This record gives sequence, C-alpha cells and structure tokens, in this order.
Amino acid sequence: MTTAPKLALIAGSGDLPIRVAQRCEAEGREVFIIRLKGFADAHLHRWPGQDFGMAEIGKIVKAMRAEGCRAVCLAGYVNRPDFKTLKPDLKGASLLPGIIAAASKGDDALLRKILSVFEDEGFAVEGADDILGGEMLTAGALGRVAPTAEQLADLKKALHVAEKSGELDIGQGAVVCDGLVLAVEAQEGTDEMLRRVAGLPADLRGSPGFARGALGKAPKPIQDLRVDMPVIGPTTVELAAAAGLAGIGGYEGRLIVIDHEGLVEAADRLGLFVWGEPR
Repeated sequence: MTTAPKLALIAGSGDLPIRVAQRCEAEGREVFIIRLKGFADAHLHRWPGQDFGMAEIGKIVKAMRAEGCRAVCLAGYVNRPDFKTLKPDLKGASLLPGIIAAASKGDDALLRKILSVFEDEGFAVEGADDILGGEMLTAGALGRVAPTAEQLADLKKALHVAEKSGELDIGQGAVVCDGLVLAVEAQEGTDEMLRRVAGLPADLRGSPGFARGALGKAPKPIQDLRVDMPVIGPTTVELAAAAGLAGIGGYEGRLIVIDHEGLVEAADRLGLFVWGEPR
C-alpha cells in the first residue's frame, strides 16, 4: 500500500489519464478523477470522480479539498478553448483574465499559469511520467526492428525539427522522409498530423511494403515537464504505418510510452521501428 498522498487527476482525452489511474490503483494509491467535460474518456467512470467544465476552477478546487486530495496531476489532451464560450464559476471568472493573458504568450505559458493556480492553492503538482515510472522510452529499439542508418538520420532530423518547433511553442512532433520535412505538429496533435501525412502524394512518403521516413517527438524546451510530456502508444504506431513511415522515436527518458506491450506488438507486426535516442 503506497503512502503517496491522494491524487486528483485532471483528465483530458486519450489513454494517458487511464494509465495514470490504473497505476494508482495498482499501487493502492487513492485517486479522484476530475473528468473535463467533452474530453475525458468514458472508461474513467470506473474510478471515483466528478465531471467539470474547464473554467469551473472553484468547483474543482473545492471538490479536491473535500475528497482529501493533496496532489494533482494533469494528463490527457485538451484543445485550446474558445475563451468567449467558457462558463466560469466565480473563482474561474476571477482567474480568467490572467489565464487569457498567459494564453496569448503560447500554450506553455498557459499550462504554467494553470499549474500555478493549483500550487497557489497548496496542491503538489506531479507529472504523469513520475507516476508511471518505468513507462518512459528507453534507449535503443523497443521491438525486433531497428532503424537503418538512413532511417535513423530521418528520425534525428525529425527530432531536431520538433525541438526547434517547440522553441516557438508550436508543437512536439515532426515527420521527415529522405531528409525532407513532411509535417510539423501544431494544434491538431500527433494523430491528425499523421493522418495529414497519409494524404500526401505517394512519391513524397513511404507506402506499405516500402516504408520510408520517421516521426520524431520531443518535449518543448520551454515547457514544464510535469505536464504535457509527449506520448506514443499503439495508435501512434498504427497511424505511422498507415502514413507509410518506417518508424517512430524520441529521446530516452523524454517520451511516455502508453501500453508498452501493445506498442511493441503493433510495431513488430507492422514492421516499424520504435527507437529511443540516447541523450
């Protein structure tokens, strides 16, 4: 039984919040799910929790205190909101001008502002990667397939592009094929970027049986790594294969692996490499 404090998990979309909740359950750690309306997966209803709008900050903090939570983790994907359509509670309304001002400086400034709100309320902020522990990308190949020298060159360039894009607070991923940058992740997220690559002319990208190029994902150099750490999982592998890519990768210890076993199975089945670049 863990002695870690009860966790409030503020959950957006995707598998990451589910993995965090499962890890808490496996370790005997109490968790309360703040399910963000319109984003949180229905599977999160198996744990104690409550649904809240994004701007109901006062209600969220009150619920966290009532449940005895002393730590908070933000996990999952949330689209940048249209602030004009939000319906804040009293506390949310008082904080909204500062949040909007932070948002004008970029996504990372926005996330840092949101983290500071919970820290100011006395909650310890934990990163999903810290909770998941061993599910970070390790160095080398994660499955049977290793990249060729040419494929590794594409991956390294994709990671370089992703980092440069991150310096401008644009995104965390990029796709490179034969040295040519095919796509840079922006607000649409990795999955939609890969679908976009799949729609490019066949001569620019790989195809089933003739895979080329790589997806690289890296955290933004300016971001707080306690939130929004880049993630890959089996779906990433499936979409990369559909886009004709030879593989995916990131930096060792700087990329969360969701469903390690499922990711390796998909990569081996589809013949893609998953590579952790040593730092």
